[in-house]
Amino acid sequence: MKILIVEDEKHIADGLRFNLEAEGFEALVAETGEEGWELIQASQFALIVLDVMLPEMSGFDLARRLRENKDYTPILMLTALGRPEDVVHGFEAGADDYLPKPFDLNVFLARLKALLRRKDWSTEQRDPGQILEINGRKVDFANLQLTTEEEVIQLTLMESNLLRYLIDNERRAVSRKEILEDVWGLQEDTDTRAIDNFIVRLRRYLEDEPNNPRILQTVRGVGYRFSRD
Repeated sequence: MKILIVEDEKHIADGLRFNLEAEGFEALVAETGEEGWELIQASQFALIVLDVMLPEMSGFDLARRLRENKDYTPILMLTALGRPEDVVHGFEAGADDYLPKPFDLNVFLARLKALLRRKDWSTEQRDPGQILEINGRKVDFANLQLTTEEEVIQLTLMESNLLRYLIDNERRAVSRKEILEDVWGLQEDTDTRAIDNFIVRLRRYLEDEPNNPRILQTVRGVGYRFSRD
């Protein structure tokens, strides 16, 4: 399983590569955002470890470019920018998880492996070939796609995981704290605007009237509820 590390601090990149190889992964290192972009075009990776403060192109910009080009490789973002607004910025750019520096190596490895497992969980099908239909839209979790009458929308891993979690808890009000911890493995003190922004996007995909939602309902003071009724 091949991992790309995009990190300009050599001692961090070398340490991560050494430990990933010790865990049985194949690890490549890029020192700039542009170099990372070129490697991604040339090869397929199971996961990208991405620093934010990079020469030539920031990690935020690289993540955004990948998603705009319909590359949905999971991204674990590493950065010294650990403020809640930076976490939200990272998620909105396309990151799938976020680990502030400095970090413990065991925590890094646990989050990376959890993200790989989450990818597998997201793409599992309950029955081979099953497509879930919601409000006339078809959701294919195996291929991270949502099909409407007009278009095929490629879901990010974050969007897919959130939607599947809400579906698995259908008709139950799910708190933002539960979503943060169960879906993304984050602490409850993380800024919850990221969740709200993802819900807004999912509503645009699923609802006939996104501003008057009936499927992804807001439960005041709690969080959200999925209902097909």
